[in-house]
Amino acid sequence: MSTPLGSIALLFLKLGTIAVGGPAAHIAMMEDEVVRRRHWLSHEEFLDYLGATNLIPGPNSTELAIHIGYARAGWPGLIVAGTCFILPAALIVGSLAWGYVRFGTLPVASGLLYGIKPVVIAVVLQALWGLGHTAIKTRALAALAIVAVVAAAVGVNELAILFGAGAVMVAARTFTAPQEERPHGASFIAASLPAIPATLATPFGLWPLFGVFLKIGSVLFGSGYVLLAFLRADFVERLHWLSDKQLLDAIAVGQVTPGPVFTTATFIGYVLGGGAGAVIATVGIFLPAFVFVALSGLLLSRIRRSRAARAALDGVNVASLALMAVVTVQLARAAIVDWITLVVAVAGAVLLFRWRINSAWLVLAAAALGVIVTAL
Repeated sequence: MSTPLGSIALLFLKLGTIAVGGPAAHIAMMEDEVVRRRHWLSHEEFLDYLGATNLIPGPNSTELAIHIGYARAGWPGLIVAGTCFILPAALIVGSLAWGYVRFGTLPVASGLLYGIKPVVIAVVLQALWGLGHTAIKTRALAALAIVAVVAAAVGVNELAILFGAGAVMVAARTFTAPQEERPHGASFIAASLPAIPATLATPFGLWPLFGVFLKIGSVLFGSGYVLLAFLRADFVERLHWLSDKQLLDAIAVGQVTPGPVFTTATFIGYVLGGGAGAVIATVGIFLPAFVFVALSGLLLSRIRRSRAARAALDGVNVASLALMAVVTVQLARAAIVDWITLVVAVAGAVLLFRWRINSAWLVLAAAALGVIVTAL
């Protein structure tokens, strides 16, 4: 049964307004809303979509929102879910960019983040617990999860971990299956690799700006730190359109505002080209996500019927959760800085695990608490 577009729009407008903490936190909040509360997807379906987003370039949490929209309402749902998740963050970042251009400074958001970050840790832990029970179905997958955690902790490339886990599971099932059922997984994995377009150096203009962000959105795998590397290579070193300080300010805004971190593009677009630049940059960096999800969504039902693809997805799902776990540890080190944030994190975890309080209310309450504490 399909879901009304209005319900999809309201959910993702809400998430785009309050989902602070990066992709791991966004994914955890989506799991809470669409699996636990609304029962739009099962744990297995949610994990399949999460695994699929990790196999394509672009912003993972945005692509997951687009997948959910498509699953619940077809092509209109795909557009509505993605747009509504992006729009609040883009408007917030655009407003901050206006203040930055006009006054030369960024509004201070330390109080909000002080309260929100510890609760985000609790939200992600809840999602990891629920998804882990579904994803880790065998001892082999449990062992693979441990290996993936260790690899991520020592700095192995995220994409290598994801594709490596998929390849390991394909190989394992190939050797344990009867000859006539043995999958041919190499072609499936190779077909998932994207083509990489190139952008030539050009003077500033709105269309060249669109081209740069379209390229970044088409080829970028990984975290916000990877985004920083791409942006610096293009905008600071190659095109000389931004200074290092301007780029770091843009990244900071993308990290502290809710919604996708890729709305950093909105900030850069506004700084370089005003309102038109903000729109062009935002469309450029997010457009590939809609295209990639649309294409992979058409293949997902076929993937589920393929033994090789199911094996690969099992491995990728486990690796995705391992990456989330490592990111959670890193976030916890930055979030829990004193006894107050420790209490907030523990209280948030108790409320989520014991009473299943809606994570949105916890985030809002923690934000208010953070503002009050830092003001005292």
